[in-house]
Parts: sequence; C-alpha cells; structure tokens
Amino acid sequence: MRTFSRRGMLGVGAGATAAVALAGCSGGSGGSSPSDGSSRSGGSGDGAKPSGSPTVAARPIGDGSTSFTGKQPHQPDAPQPLEPGQEPPQFVVFSWDGAGEVGNGLFPRFLDLAKEHGASMTFFLSGLYLLPESKKRLYDPPNNPRGASDIGYLTDDHIKETLKNLRRAWLEGHEIGTHFNGHFCGESHGSVKHWTPKQWRSEIDQAKSFVKQWRTNTGWTELEPLPFDYDKELVGGRTPCLLGQDNLLPTARALGWRYDASSPGGRQVWPVKKQGIWDLPLQQIPFPGRSFEVLSMDYNMLANQSLNSTKAPAHNYPGWRKQSAQAYIQGFKRAYETNRAPLFIGNHFETWNGGIYMDAVEEAIKHIAREKEKGADVRMVSFRQFVDWIDVQKPEVLAKLRTLEVGQKPAGGWQAFTGGTGAKNPA
Repeated sequence: MRTFSRRGMLGVGAGATAAVALAGCSGGSGGSSPSDGSSRSGGSGDGAKPSGSPTVAARPIGDGSTSFTGKQPHQPDAPQPLEPGQEPPQFVVFSWDGAGEVGNGLFPRFLDLAKEHGASMTFFLSGLYLLPESKKRLYDPPNNPRGASDIGYLTDDHIKETLKNLRRAWLEGHEIGTHFNGHFCGESHGSVKHWTPKQWRSEIDQAKSFVKQWRTNTGWTELEPLPFDYDKELVGGRTPCLLGQDNLLPTARALGWRYDASSPGGRQVWPVKKQGIWDLPLQQIPFPGRSFEVLSMDYNMLANQSLNSTKAPAHNYPGWRKQSAQAYIQGFKRAYETNRAPLFIGNHFETWNGGIYMDAVEEAIKHIAREKEKGADVRMVSFRQFVDWIDVQKPEVLAKLRTLEVGQKPAGGWQAFTGGTGAKNPA
C-alpha cells in the first residue's frame, strides 16, 4: 500500500482544498519507488484524428534529442473574438501531471480516447522521467541533495515508452508542458513552497535540459527524436502539490510563459491574469453526496474517499467510481448550463483504488463528447489552445464574463448579455 506522507497535507473538504496544496503525482516504476505515473474545423476540436503519426522531416536540434518538424499538426483554426450576442464556447481542459508511461498502458489509453473524440490535452512532463537513474547526479535540485527526488526515476524501458508516447502526443495535437522534476512538497526547507525565483529558474532549466539532452544522457542515438523544439513548446506548467506559485511566476513571465496551472482551490469562473500570466487553477466542483465541493483532480477525490490509502477495500470501488465520474460531469454541466466558465481537470496515470479514477475520467470524456455530438459548442482543448482563444477576446467582453458567478446564468440570455459592450477592463 502506498501512502502520501511525502506529499504533505491532505484536505478533505472545500475549505481544506482551498487552503492547502493537494496535488499528488502518479507513479513510475524505477524499481519499487513511487512516481507520477491537419486543422480541426472551427477551432472546436471536432473530427477524429487519423491513425498513426504523420511522416515528418525532422531537423535535429542540439544533440538530436528534439527536432524541428514544422507547425504542430491537428490544431484548431485560428481563434476569433466573440461577436456581439454570441455565446462563448464551453472549454474543457484535461491535463496530466508527470506524464510518464510506466507499463500500465494509461498514456496510450488516453491518447486513443482523445483521438476517438477529437480532443486535445496537456501533458505536464516531469523532466526526470527522461533521465536514467544511473545519471541522477546530473540533477541538482534546489535545497536538496544532488540526485534526490521525491518521485522515482523510471526504468530504461519505461523511459523509452514515455518518449514514444510523447512523440505521438505532440504529433496528434497535444501540448507538452512541465511538472518540473523532483516533486518536493510539504513544509520542509527543500519543498518547492520555499524556492526563490532564481531557484525556480534552475529547476526549469534542468527540466528542459533533460528533455533536450535525453540522447546524450541515455546513449540511445538510434531512437527517434522528439518532434518539437521544447524551448518554444514550453509555455506553462503545474507545480508539485500546487505549491510555490508566487515565486514561480516572476521566472515564468521572464521566460515568456503564457499561463500557469498551479493555483489550488479555484472556482468555476472566468480566469484572470496573475503577474501578467493567465492563472488557470484546478477548480472546486460538486462532490455528489457530500455537502462540500472537491478539487477537480483525481488525487483529491481519492483523498476524500480513502484518505491516505491507494488500495482501499474493493467493495468501495463501484460507489467511489460513480461519485468521481459524476463530480466531473456535474462540474461540466454546471458551467455549460450557466456561465460557460472553462473547466480545468487534473489527473495522474495511476491505478489508485483499482483504477477507478481513470475509469471516471474516461466516463467524463465520453459524456462531454456526447454533448458535442448533439451540436453543443464544446471544445476539449489543451491549456495552450485555450489561452490562444482567450488572448484574442476583447477585454471588455472578458470583463463582462467575469461578472458571472459560479452557476450564474447570464441575465436575459447570452444574446442580450454579450450584445452590449460592458465596462472596459484589461485582461
């Protein structure tokens, strides 16, 4: 049985989730160590993607670990500002912390599901997942011993599988962000909670180097390069356990990042910028059968169901699976039927409690896809694609959207609500 002592406090209600960091990291298999484990029409993510990865002519970058292959395939059409009287689309972002393939087949499972339903996702890659444990002393984490990590290093086979799935993910239109490296949480001096902007820069530089130099670090020169320039691809991330955002943001802004997804306890309202960067938090969503709401992440549902156990008695699983799936679905329904605030969901490639949280995510994706098939303007996108859209909206329109509270419908309907100009307020 795994426990979460290394990850800091676990909250169980909406008040707790708003006050403390609650993001876990999925598990890799570096021995027994735990770890994380063509355009679409109308910019809506409609249309299934073709099977297999397209053939591209790669221009190597650096040691050939990464490469330039041209414009990323399977991206939405260029976003357009909302017209007066137009209702906003319902955006949904599914994101994955760690993004390592550790032999449980979850990475390709959700790539297949995304392809089937024309969805794009964001994969927050832990840089250490491309660094062999034999080279762990290349990692110099702030305020921690060289080579230390609170997540496990992957086996060589799992690094290769992770590389394979990252290639496929990018070529199928998904975003590769960062979950940084060693996942240091809690209250200790070494926790990311206490890192300075300069230390965050060191951590980011190292995370990028592990992606950009995996060939040098592994010696696997026969493997295909990653098909993207990570310096240009990386425009956002999520911190371990949702800690340390305030000191991360000055560094992220200096690096030209466009968003950060590290805030805990967000609400289902239209987002704002923090220190010049879009603040795209995990959100409190309905938790069926409970009087409080839960943070929109699989780990937090587990924390409220089985506390620190990842292998609770199996008789609980059917009820917990249904409760988790309905939390996502009710969060989607509340936004779609009212203020149309984007829904942000975080996950891990983990089989906690018999894999029920992965089943819940799949059920939510299928439910949302069915709504899209009925004609709803629902867009399952990556964080990067969402900020592409929000960046072209008129500030006065965004300001008016932000006046809508959680679960609040626009007065007089969308045509009346967005037909006026509203007060100007820069995003």
